[in-house]
Amino acid sequence: MKIVAIPNGAFAQNCYLVVDEAARECAIVDPGEEAGLILHKVAETGARPVAIWLTHAHLDHVLGVGRVAAETGAPVWLHPADRPLYDAVPEQAAWIGLPGPPRLPAPDHPFVPGGRVQVGGGGLAFDVRHTPGHSPGSVCLVERAHGIVFAGDVMFAGSIGRTDLPGGDFDTLMRSIEHELLSLPDSTILYSGHGPETTIGRERRTNPFITGAVGPA
Repeated sequence: MKIVAIPNGAFAQNCYLVVDEAARECAIVDPGEEAGLILHKVAETGARPVAIWLTHAHLDHVLGVGRVAAETGAPVWLHPADRPLYDAVPEQAAWIGLPGPPRLPAPDHPFVPGGRVQVGGGGLAFDVRHTPGHSPGSVCLVERAHGIVFAGDVMFAGSIGRTDLPGGDFDTLMRSIEHELLSLPDSTILYSGHGPETTIGRERRTNPFITGAVGPA
């Protein structure tokens, strides 16, 4: 497995490519603002995109979905609870004073909590964990064999997702973190929607939101 991080756009959002090098297939996680850059990085891998996985539907994580889906043919996955946010991307842009982007293509598949999504004919399988709080339909994707999790904007190195946007709730977010992320092994590498990678253990020990709100390490 190869993970390619692609920081992009005005919000420095992290898109990721999950590449099964043996099968020459990849999944695209959260194609944000710079669709051209993301497609260039996909081409560099030589892998065929087989899925677009959206950890949630905030503007900075989905702006590139239309072009990326159109040019790759990869189906789009989204938790149904974030469909209203996804459909309201032009309105989201207006909230922060950006020009309204076009409507995005309808998602092809729903993320189902407890379900699994795959790359490479099942060579890489990710468990779907519903982690609301930052948004109603936020999900984290856990691959146990290699010990990684794509956490979207649920948790970052040294911080957590904001909860002051529509559909956000601090107490719900903290429960999601405690039950769905802190239950993972400390060695699990966490790839978040902004900033550097970290580990569950490092955040358990040092993240001030967790040490203060969830309890001591």
